[in-house]
This record gives sequence, C-alpha cells and structure tokens, in this order.
Amino acid sequence: MKLKVVVHEAEEGGYWAEVPAIPGCATQGDSFEELLGNLYEAVEGCLSVDVRDIDASSGTDRIVEIAV
Repeated sequence: MKLKVVVHEAEEGGYWAEVPAIPGCATQGDSFEELLGNLYEAVEGCLSVDVRDIDASSGTDRIVEIAV
C-alpha cells in the first residue's frame, strides 16, 4: 500500500506530517529521518484495531488479519 504524506516544516524546528487518507493520523520529528520513522509507527497505530472487544459470536462472523 502506498500513502501520500504531507510534510511540513515546523516553526520551532523539525518537521511534522499528516496522512490525509487516514483522518487524525499525524506525527512529528526533530529531523527528517526521525519523522520518517515516526510516520511508519503512526500509520501502523492508526490502522490497528483492537478486536478483543468485538463480538463475533454469530456462526457467520469472522475476525481475520490482513497485511496491507
């Protein structure tokens, strides 16, 4: 999966970025390299879902894990 990311230079130094395809997904870093590392973590966190509280008790419901 490829995602477009908008990278901004922060007024106080460093960078911050947002992922328009994932509402609320944003991060920052003191350097561009740190920002890139933080972006991967932010996207993973925004896309992860805690399925422990999802009721899949019906005989037709399933919880599956996919890689994107």
